[in-house]
Amino acid sequence: MALTHSHAYRLARIATVAGMAFATVPAFAQATPAPGNVQATPQAHGTTISLADLAERVMPAVVNIAAVTTSETRGRNLPQLPQLGPDTPFGDLFEEFFNRRGRGGEQGQNQPPQQRRSQSAGSGFVVDPSGLVVTNNHVIGDANEITVVFSDGLRLKAEVVGKDTKVDLALLRVKHDKPLPFVKFGDSDKMRIGDPVMAIGNPFGLGGSVSSGIVSARNRDINQGPYDTYIQTDAAINKGNSGGPLFNMSGEVIGINTAILSPTGGSVGIGFAVPSSLATNIIDQLREFGETRRGWLGVRIQNVDDAAAEALGLGTARGALIAGIDEKGPAKPAGLEIGDVIVKFDGKDVKDSRELPRIVASTQVGKDVPIQIMRKGKELSKTVKLARLEDGEKVQQASANKPTGEAAKPATASALGLEFSAQNDDLRKRYSIKDGLKGVVITKVDANSNAADKRILVGELVVEVGQEPVNSPEDVTKRLDALKKEGKKSALLLVSNAQGEVRFVAVTMS
Repeated sequence: MALTHSHAYRLARIATVAGMAFATVPAFAQATPAPGNVQATPQAHGTTISLADLAERVMPAVVNIAAVTTSETRGRNLPQLPQLGPDTPFGDLFEEFFNRRGRGGEQGQNQPPQQRRSQSAGSGFVVDPSGLVVTNNHVIGDANEITVVFSDGLRLKAEVVGKDTKVDLALLRVKHDKPLPFVKFGDSDKMRIGDPVMAIGNPFGLGGSVSSGIVSARNRDINQGPYDTYIQTDAAINKGNSGGPLFNMSGEVIGINTAILSPTGGSVGIGFAVPSSLATNIIDQLREFGETRRGWLGVRIQNVDDAAAEALGLGTARGALIAGIDEKGPAKPAGLEIGDVIVKFDGKDVKDSRELPRIVASTQVGKDVPIQIMRKGKELSKTVKLARLEDGEKVQQASANKPTGEAAKPATASALGLEFSAQNDDLRKRYSIKDGLKGVVITKVDANSNAADKRILVGELVVEVGQEPVNSPEDVTKRLDALKKEGKKSALLLVSNAQGEVRFVAVTMS
């Protein structure tokens, strides 16, 4: 689901919408409670558990964040947008109207640039008494001015230490002549479904709001990035809670509230927080380097389903199947190959393809990492020296090999509900096949076949069958016959699209 502020059912970032004014922050408990006056754990009062002592202890370290972005726009000279408070019913409508009137039109294009100020509100928390503040990256965006507001009314200007767009985190720094109240990270990996949690933040600009709930689920993938592993909670979090802490009952931060699933934009009991196990390494890197330095393996992977596991001789579906290798990445000199299945990385089991990117990214750049792979039914050990992801993202793709100019054999064959043909000039032109690609062309797909169910398409190429290269339809049929004799129920095909992007597909053999 896309992140949006529309009123359709959606997943929404929970920073306060742009243009919303900020409520006055009331004073709360003193930064340093009197000795013996505050308990570290919730207290039972009859049948009710009170979180008052816990909230009193940690609230001074939770802050509201006001971010102001100034940009130039060209438009007609219109009245300044009224400053609408957070409770004004039609604030969004007025802002959209004024923005639309200020855009386009010949008269507007001839006007000098206008300065436009937009505001957003969110939450954060202090993690070091020297003034380091954690929040979400989308809370501050490209703000020109950031103000951190404490529960006792203290307002401090903040500078950005570093940002991470992939996990949506940011680290800020404020300066004060006294040590600031702070909280510590806990271990989110120890949290179980059903454990109680408490959230504090700045919903709808109200400031200093406490809510409680439980861990509803763990390791949620909400399709927002390559490292999705969110904690789901039913604690009430809303727009403006973004960047705020999710506490365990010991007052440790085990998550950073980041997104909600809601039909209205308000809390319906489905919120998501970045787990501390993922966030702490990123925060440490931002603190030390001002940027992230993630490990990079240089492979493209896909998940292993039951059919692929049987074809690969894995026994059970596990690991991450290598579907592509970067020519300039560290995997190639380490001896990794397309078709290998990574089952263990740096001593950690790889349960599925979602886990591997997170494990690799959190591993130290330059480290010699032991890897366990499965290759054609055999387990092998390899060692790879990790490169840096940020450098790998800048690596240019290797140019495609030039065509050999060899005449293709006009042979055809049928198997697995597919019809194959050797490459020739006519087929390459018809299906816009990139020069230099190897394999046999798929010219027909039976709509009732397992291959069709696996979304194999006409115009794609079969590059390998059972992890052996094929260059003619005859190669395909011979390899399939060999797999049947080996007792295989599925054939693992390496399929390439016309642009050269490959994937593994396990197709059932009748």
